[in-house]
Amino acid sequence: MAYQRLTLVMIGRGDALSHILSGFGVARMAFTRSVYGMWSVDPAKHAPVEDIQGIVTGSIVSALGFYLLAKVGLLTGGTAGVAFLIHYAFGISFGLLFFLVNLPFYYLSFRRLGLAFSLKTFIAIALVSVLTELETRWMVVESINPLWAALLGGLLLGYGLLALYRHRASLGGIGILAIYIQDRFGIRAGLIQLAFDSCVMIAAFSIINPQTVLYSIVGAFVLNLFLAINHRSDRYIVVR
Repeated sequence: MAYQRLTLVMIGRGDALSHILSGFGVARMAFTRSVYGMWSVDPAKHAPVEDIQGIVTGSIVSALGFYLLAKVGLLTGGTAGVAFLIHYAFGISFGLLFFLVNLPFYYLSFRRLGLAFSLKTFIAIALVSVLTELETRWMVVESINPLWAALLGGLLLGYGLLALYRHRASLGGIGILAIYIQDRFGIRAGLIQLAFDSCVMIAAFSIINPQTVLYSIVGAFVLNLFLAINHRSDRYIVVR
């Protein structure tokens, strides 16, 4: 009987301690939220300040990836690839071209993915466009091996895009167009994206030397492999 009473007392004390700790956790969460007023307590949603830091960080990392590619004359797929081709062919600013090439796709983005996604994407593209121009003044890389630039550039773009995807934003219009064509005509979006990127790389042979194109293909492969492995809906919480 004494042992049972002792057990009941210990259980009662354990329950009380659990309630105290639970209350402390709730109080601490409420305190954090009240003090900072910026972090979302819902894991399925982001507060505005979280979106801002995610978009700014993703844009900075992506711009650095573009800088490394441009430093050795490489390119990538998507609208960035088109901007690179025109940049290499005519010497027009890559940042300006990247911004302009994406303009026609915002209407589709608004229709298919909503205002919030379109606005975040517009901000991200504008930031990358400006940063890629400023980086040539703020940072100078004297020499880098093209293959290493392709690998680093691909990884940096992968990290940047992953941060943007995490906060419901993007950097290119071809993916949006691919989704639209898939819904309208039943052609898989992945095949459309692959076909477009293949056309960009084929066109590059007429502007830059074949070896540089091959390095660019390596960088694009690293980028897409990184995203394929890391961008998973069951691993990353997305806004629903």
